[in-house]
Amino acid sequence: MARKYHLFEVYGIELEYMLVHKNTFKVAPQVDELLTKKAGKITSDIDNGDIAWSNELVAHVVELKTNGPTANLHDLASKFHANVLEIDELLSNLQLKLLGTAAHPLMHPNLDTQLWKHSYSEVYTLYNTIFNCKGHGWSNVQSTHLNLPFYDDKEFEKLHAAIRIILPLLPGICASSPILEGEITGFKDTRLEFYKTNQKEIPSLTGMVIPERVFSKLDYHASIFEPIKRAMRPYDTHKILDHHFLNSRGAIARFDRNAVEIRLMDIQECPKADIALCALVIEVLKAIINKEFCTLQAQKLWTKQELFLILDDSIKNGENSIIEKIPYLKLFGLNKISTTNEVWKHLYKRVKTQIDKNHHKSIELILEEGTLSSRLLKALENNTSEAKIIEVYQQLQNCLTNNKLFQP
Repeated sequence: MARKYHLFEVYGIELEYMLVHKNTFKVAPQVDELLTKKAGKITSDIDNGDIAWSNELVAHVVELKTNGPTANLHDLASKFHANVLEIDELLSNLQLKLLGTAAHPLMHPNLDTQLWKHSYSEVYTLYNTIFNCKGHGWSNVQSTHLNLPFYDDKEFEKLHAAIRIILPLLPGICASSPILEGEITGFKDTRLEFYKTNQKEIPSLTGMVIPERVFSKLDYHASIFEPIKRAMRPYDTHKILDHHFLNSRGAIARFDRNAVEIRLMDIQECPKADIALCALVIEVLKAIINKEFCTLQAQKLWTKQELFLILDDSIKNGENSIIEKIPYLKLFGLNKISTTNEVWKHLYKRVKTQIDKNHHKSIELILEEGTLSSRLLKALENNTSEAKIIEVYQQLQNCLTNNKLFQP
């Protein structure tokens, strides 16, 4: 049994990156070659000190993650960045390079998708049989996952309640996927637009993205895990799937390691941006749990349907999404109609002194100049020719190499 931690005692952060060809800019399903170069043999997991590397469902995505729980966010961005540089060095002979953001702007999933063929592949094959993973919601998605611990039911109740109400706001600061297959999609967070329906064959897996109003382990099993198990039984005849992994809500409870994993954050252009946003989200959640804005009871009242409507608009409009529900805004100490950006500016002002100064400039740039989606669209100037898209996204690769935020 994994050691249990109290609220905000430690964190787990996962960052997903895609491999792309330097000359063609196409995705490169060669993560197995990368991991083999590093380990000397084919493997799916590499322990690289404070950061670990692993494969994902598709063969062109590699995940970097804190190697176990960490209490220190202070130098995490530089640790992730050091691993990015090491990977790019290992990839250089293959003419490959890492790329951030939540979706490749030119990938055609039906043609370009290759599933991971090695360890754990039987699970991926089963997923592919059920859902057909050659789609944007499966094979062209990179995100940042933030794992937060809870010690017992009492702490789970507080954490789950706070996370549920903050989920609709996340696309308004994290969106980084405005283009698919060379087209401006009309959604700031196209990754999440696909996320909503990519498991439509078995609706109980994703639900309404916003988790149900459940605030204890017992209720969670009854309301979420049991329906998932029932729905999967006809498909998972060999019993190889774990309900913890099958649960695909925007935040999932991992009772196997006493943590809640937030999954609605698009990955950014560089670790500096990602860790800054994680630091902001953590401090806002602390403030909510400390009842600085509203009571726990007020947080728990909101249904998944009500919260989903706010999230849905945020997926489309990002930081410009207009929130008209005053009772929702009151959860954060606001009492007038506001954009998602205005909500985040208000929240940042409240928690700024609690956030390491290292992160201030990154957060402020995003709040002032817009989500990465908005900055990408500004840089493209409505020119969606392949040449222009590649030019802009190569600038993002430079941002990753230099650990600097993108400014058009």
